[in-house]
Amino acid sequence: MVQHLTAETFKAKVFNYDKNQQWVFEGERPCMIDFYADWCGPCKMVAPLLEELSKEYDGKIDIYKVNTEDERELAGVFGIQSIPSLLFVPKEGQPQMAMGALPKESFVKAIKEVLGVEK
Repeated sequence: MVQHLTAETFKAKVFNYDKNQQWVFEGERPCMIDFYADWCGPCKMVAPLLEELSKEYDGKIDIYKVNTEDERELAGVFGIQSIPSLLFVPKEGQPQMAMGALPKESFVKAIKEVLGVEK
């Protein structure tokens, strides 16, 4: 199931940017984070795909959503300029950002190549 994050839950589950200058992943599984807004048309197109992927990859990856309207600090930390923006966070190594409403095949490819996870 897709979970919504606040700045506080983000620090606990993904990256505590108050405590660390360098990237340190706090989570147990690789994750995807969807930076979105309720008024954003392309974001609404991506939402059902993320729900689908969360079921298909249940227990293998976590999928989170961050509302950029409510969590301006968090959006600022990652320099979110356009939405949707999706952050792919592997267990090891640096996260990678993708912009725009991607088709499902692109998500599957990024999950495999960036996160190192297969269905």
